[in-house]
Amino acid sequence: MLWGELAVAARAGIDGANLGLHGNNKSDAEINRALDMKLGRIVVDSLDELERVAKIASGRGETAKVMLRLTPGVHAHTHEFIATAHEDQKFGLSMAGDTTESAGLSAAEEAVAAATSYSNVELLGLHCHIGSQIFEPDGFALAAEKLLGFLAAMQAKYSIVLPELDLGGGYGIAYTPVDTPRPPAEIAQAMAAVVRSKCAELGIASPRISIEPGRAIVGTSTFTLYEVGTLKTVRVDAPVDAGGNQNVTFPRRYVSVDGGMSDNARPVLYDADYSAILASRTSDAAAQLSRVVGKHCESGDIVVRDVYLPEDVAAGDLLAVPGTGAYCWALSSNYNYLARPGVVAVRNGSARLIVRGETEEDLLNRDMGVANV
Repeated sequence: MLWGELAVAARAGIDGANLGLHGNNKSDAEINRALDMKLGRIVVDSLDELERVAKIASGRGETAKVMLRLTPGVHAHTHEFIATAHEDQKFGLSMAGDTTESAGLSAAEEAVAAATSYSNVELLGLHCHIGSQIFEPDGFALAAEKLLGFLAAMQAKYSIVLPELDLGGGYGIAYTPVDTPRPPAEIAQAMAAVVRSKCAELGIASPRISIEPGRAIVGTSTFTLYEVGTLKTVRVDAPVDAGGNQNVTFPRRYVSVDGGMSDNARPVLYDADYSAILASRTSDAAAQLSRVVGKHCESGDIVVRDVYLPEDVAAGDLLAVPGTGAYCWALSSNYNYLARPGVVAVRNGSARLIVRGETEEDLLNRDMGVANV
């Protein structure tokens, strides 16, 4: 979590001991706030950051509890922008050899050596996060094996104990009927088996294992309601063979709604697929292949790329798009100066507004004007 997330956690009264500060570019202010809130850990992402954490903690006369985020070189089977454990990306300390100015040492090992040399840094253990929206346990298992091997080597070489291993999150959910993610419990069982086996092989005590399920908890808790506006049908020519030698012409219906990439950036950002259903009434009409699009000035402003909706869908109908709890509202913006929608909590037949929708005044109040500049 970063500055705003820390503020939300503090306002909610969450015990700082249960929180961790993440991020590849933590500011000194964020590090100080983490220490103010007595966070359970600061997950260090670089050698530079480790040095700054140690310096800030020393200046305060405190000890900072840290974990080191490592890059295990695991290629998660997910979109490039949410794969976070391969070498060529911004997160973590590389486990590959000779990646620093200290000849022969990886950045990960140099960080271990540095952390153990600081009197005001308590090194709790190691961390990794291989990506997001991952369906199979293989990548998690490989990352666990690599980190445990590194953990054992560091404990032996530096005569230390690293009591914790955080294997991150990334457990996928079903956004469409064709998505088939493994249940989180099944992935957890597979990871536990790997940890037990690898620790036995290495002859080390099993560290305390933690994971960070986010999407798997909140993703399916939320759906977005859109109101249908303009409808239009266009003729599309598409190839039916790999060589493009034969085309077929078919109609595609565009169903425009009162939101789009400002409230759900995932389709345009990650090529994410969603589904949609008619929510405001029932219909016996035949299903028609449709594309649900937003109202922004981008042709890529697509909410649902392909979905069958009743052919009598009309302006004023409501569509429900499930699986928008992760992380659509958090990614939302005021692009084209659209106001962000409100959030309603529903439980046992009762509904309560928990985030009010923005108004025109909200959009304008922050603008100070340039008349006197």
